[in-house]
Amino acid sequence: MITPAALRSAYATVDTIRVATSGTSGAPRWVVRTAASWVDSFAVVARLCGLGQGSRAWVPGPMTASMNAYAVCLVDHVGAALVGGPGDATHVFCTPTALTALVDDDQDPLVVVVAGDRLSPGLADRAASAGHTVHHYYGAAQLSFVAWGRDAASLRPFPEVDVDVRDGEVWVASPWLCLREVGDPAVLRTELRDGRTWMTVGDRGSFSSDGRLVVAGRADAVTTGGVTVALADVEEALRPYARGDVVVVGRPHPRFGAVLVAVCTDPVDADALPAIARRTLPASHRPRRWSVIDALPVTAAGKVDRDGITAP
Repeated sequence: MITPAALRSAYATVDTIRVATSGTSGAPRWVVRTAASWVDSFAVVARLCGLGQGSRAWVPGPMTASMNAYAVCLVDHVGAALVGGPGDATHVFCTPTALTALVDDDQDPLVVVVAGDRLSPGLADRAASAGHTVHHYYGAAQLSFVAWGRDAASLRPFPEVDVDVRDGEVWVASPWLCLREVGDPAVLRTELRDGRTWMTVGDRGSFSSDGRLVVAGRADAVTTGGVTVALADVEEALRPYARGDVVVVGRPHPRFGAVLVAVCTDPVDADALPAIARRTLPASHRPRRWSVIDALPVTAAGKVDRDGITAP
């Protein structure tokens, strides 16, 4: 776990730091990066979210997660204060799951910086209606910041970051990239192109006609009725219309091999989204079952634990 003191020391000696990364499931891997690849981005992030010396920040997630370690080091760097709960805070750095709890608990208006998973426009709307100022970024421990916006539907490339979508995969060149990844299986892929280093962690995505980056996530797929369906494609089609979280998983089926199950955290979505699926998705990509759970299970890093989702 990287601490502010360790980061300051590494930065002063032009050294490297090592941070852990984990996906939605599986063992952590280690990312080695220069201290400057974090410290030099602090001023940019502080400006985007309005964090300064008079701010009070709450970071509820575990410090073993790179996004939370970065937030704590950022707060230290700008001279803001760390506090123990939302009631004392002006800023919160959290996952979408934690934002849902903030909204449900009727917390006073906060500046909320959300990462670790996609922030649906529906949840961002709910938070904004409650008075919160919402920021969302897409990134990875290996890539650092890639895109910033209010929610997953409004992401645009982060300052000084070049994003290229090649064969459906998101590739990044920027000052904030790591040096290397240590662990097995390796997720990070690197190539030298036009004299620059480009990296990808395999996330799929596309650019909209107006320059927004639409990130669909990893290419996890289910074969149903002889058709291979990328779960991220189905989630991408449904999430803009969802009030809460929606995750699609595959479940075994004796005839089709597998069927798609959409797991929602808002009962209204389970009633409304099937019509959206019929209108926007081909028959092969439509969930055949719709399930409602109170909250999506999360890993220790605060990300959705797909392996832990219980659905019919």
